[in-house]
Amino acid sequence: MAAGVARVRVPCMPPVVQAVGLAKHFGDVVAVDDVSFELRAGTITGFLGPNGAGKTTVLRLLLGLAAPTRGQALVFGRCFAELARPATRVGAALEAADVHPGRTGRDHLRVLACAGAIAEDRVAEVLERVDLGRAADRRAAGYSLGMRQRLALAAALLGDPELLILDEPANGLDPEGMRWLRDLLHAFAGEGRTVLLSSHHLAEIEQVVDHVIVIDRGRLLAAAPLDELTHHGSDALEDAFLQLTGEHDA
Repeated sequence: MAAGVARVRVPCMPPVVQAVGLAKHFGDVVAVDDVSFELRAGTITGFLGPNGAGKTTVLRLLLGLAAPTRGQALVFGRCFAELARPATRVGAALEAADVHPGRTGRDHLRVLACAGAIAEDRVAEVLERVDLGRAADRRAAGYSLGMRQRLALAAALLGDPELLILDEPANGLDPEGMRWLRDLLHAFAGEGRTVLLSSHHLAEIEQVVDHVIVIDRGRLLAAAPLDELTHHGSDALEDAFLQLTGEHDA
């Protein structure tokens, strides 16, 4: 975690996210196998694993986009489908290109605001927050990958949620964009809110998160504070990650 960043901690509160013995099978393929972890308020957790490790499947289970074969995926103590007005509790960005190319960025967010019963004035607010104000009335077909990532994050922030679940949000961002994203996530967690961040950018993750979850082949390898995994900074996160996943391959 970056030095000097203050976080609001609420240690006595129940977990914001809880996976309990989570498993998902697709026929004979075991995508997720007995994964358990918890996320607490005011934390940023990096969710790491090689390609095909099962990360996106776990995120989809948490968001109610797939049903677990076994176990529970709980958000604020409930299954996602049981949350009242979920867009105001959870913001998610799993696919940066999930926008009709003929729509403008502003219209895309207006549709989402209407569907989530969110006040339309939030659209302008989040467009400015992700620095898309000047491009808001351009069609999404003309957006770069980095701009689509910002639009996806704007959609996740639309309901002013308490929890962000993000899958590879740094893809397509230039160095300035990476710093902007880092600052935004630190500010979000500094308000006592929670972030679950899946990424392959380990050097960037190391500057953002305070907890790390590592999975491979659908199984949990580690769930620990960043300092513990990196021996209080004496090791790089990349080294710890490669050691964990390499041992699992063996």
